[in-house]
Amino acid sequence: MCGFVGFSNKIDDASIVIENMMEKIKHRGPDSSGKYVDEGIALGFRRLSIIDLEQGNQPLFNEDKSMVLVFNGEIYNYQPLREDLIKHGHVFETKSDSEVLLHGYEQWGKSMLSKLRGMFAFIIWNKNTGEIFGARDFFGIKPMYYAFMDETFMFGSEIKSFLEHPHFKKELNEVALENYLTFQYSPTQETFFRQVYKLLPAHCFTYKNGKLETERYWQIEFNDDNEPDLESWVEAITDTFKNSVEAHKIADVEVGSFLSSGVDSSYVAAVADVDKTFTVGFGKDEKYNEIGYAKEFSKYIKKENISKVITPEEYWGNLSKIQYHMDEPLADPAAVALYFVCKLASEKVKVVLSGEGADEIFGGYNIYKEPNDMAFYNALPKCFRRCLGSVASKFPAKRGLNFIIRRSKDLEERFIGNAFIFSEDERKQLLTFKTTAPSPVEITKPCDKDAVS
Repeated sequence: MCGFVGFSNKIDDASIVIENMMEKIKHRGPDSSGKYVDEGIALGFRRLSIIDLEQGNQPLFNEDKSMVLVFNGEIYNYQPLREDLIKHGHVFETKSDSEVLLHGYEQWGKSMLSKLRGMFAFIIWNKNTGEIFGARDFFGIKPMYYAFMDETFMFGSEIKSFLEHPHFKKELNEVALENYLTFQYSPTQETFFRQVYKLLPAHCFTYKNGKLETERYWQIEFNDDNEPDLESWVEAITDTFKNSVEAHKIADVEVGSFLSSGVDSSYVAAVADVDKTFTVGFGKDEKYNEIGYAKEFSKYIKKENISKVITPEEYWGNLSKIQYHMDEPLADPAAVALYFVCKLASEKVKVVLSGEGADEIFGGYNIYKEPNDMAFYNALPKCFRRCLGSVASKFPAKRGLNFIIRRSKDLEERFIGNAFIFSEDERKQLLTFKTTAPSPVEITKPCDKDAVS
């Protein structure tokens, strides 16, 4: 994990300000730091060394020093891209994956993004044109925030770095708060800070002369393919999974793996062939403590398991620190466990693999089986299901009743999923002020449209 900060230069003490902003995100990159300041921009970087430990420091420059890069992430296919760029005449000064972005942008412009495989957030400053170009990876793994205040454009890996800029105004965004009451996080480009925004996944931007233009550069496509048989699918998924794990292991440092009792992290740990696995648990109850399984499984795959039981004092004592590092409220308790297992792993390695997201891809929750298992219920007339759902909603929440309510709704209404907490009416009753927050259905509708189309 690395981090960067920056702003369009409209102040006299830019060098001091960028240093203070960099200090705010020192935890993201304890190995080294670097900055670049001219009359148009100030860039700062904190590095966690993973690839090209000796020469991969940032900011990085192209051959004639007309372009400057700061980058957080990892490009897994940087080696073939590097070879292609060398054939086009580009000269590399490092062996890092970062430099591929710089020369790739020189060669292909923003179309470079479609060639990348990896997780990334980066900024490129073009001194000749006065343009700032930025992009975030396809799924939004790496963070990117931006703000425009007092004619200053700020950007960075974490919002907290903006606090050090004299033009930044710290104000609560009440719209994000209302959305949070439904989704348990801020689901749009809005953040809890007014006039501070997320660059959305698969988006890029160009900033010049006070004007910001953002665009989506990639869109997931849903294409049904019912031709292959089950055996063919199993083979294809296995090959894809192994290829992905191998790509993620590219590093000049030791790589470990998180391990819980789930199929996802167990599969990753087994396929990755790492030396160490890491597990945390809470108390002695097996419901909250998976250490026993993790140690047994690690022994089976002949790997060392490093584990730790988190005490109640550690749990409550670190909540404020965890919230500080997240920048914005997040109601998912898994974030707490993730913090502790990351802290444990950081004592031994710099890079770890995990099974994050695999539950969604492979249908790891029972609710994903509902459309097939309950097909008979969907066959009932819609008006009848609507009526039953209306009656069920009058009673306190209960498993069977929740199913009746859920299946009475159209896809657009129920798409919010398990994260749904307060309805639109309920959250307006809770708040003592009115906001312009969109309804939950308005937020999820584009996702539903993409999935159906």
